[in-house]
Amino acid sequence: MSEPILLALSGSLRENATNRKLLREAARLFDPGTYIEADLNLPLYDGDLEDGEGIPEKVQKLADQIAQAHAVIISTPEYNKGPSGVLKNALDWVSRTEGRPWMDKPVAVMSAAAGRAGGERAQMVLRSYMVPFQPRILQGPEIHLANSSNEFDDQGRLSSERYESSLQTLMQKLRTASGH
Repeated sequence: MSEPILLALSGSLRENATNRKLLREAARLFDPGTYIEADLNLPLYDGDLEDGEGIPEKVQKLADQIAQAHAVIISTPEYNKGPSGVLKNALDWVSRTEGRPWMDKPVAVMSAAAGRAGGERAQMVLRSYMVPFQPRILQGPEIHLANSSNEFDDQGRLSSERYESSLQTLMQKLRTASGH
């Protein structure tokens, strides 16, 4: 059996965002496997752009990565009680591609946020955004990393055993769901 491909989507574009750190920790715990961080720095969805030029190359690449992945992990910050616009935009664009890349894909969602709820509302909204795509979203354990800027050490590792233990369990469930 080949190594599983784990695709990560971060709702934050910043290189050192806590959501990226959380995804990298998830990948470390999922290991072994091939880890790919998707590029969500896409043009804003625009029906006129789609009609005039078709699906942008970066969007098609993202859709292809989703289709080829054995499992997907998504982490989002919480902006104004919901997921980031970056993430919503990527989901909207991918929905316009051919082939239904999300169909039956094992997906784990998580969130890292500055607030004390750890992005819980953003994650709830994200799960509702995913319904039309019909992936297999794992139901837990839920990872809502609160006060996220203080939850990583200098090497980018989770500093709380409680969060790491829950993330380990979630990644074991995702690996099982991916068939690896």
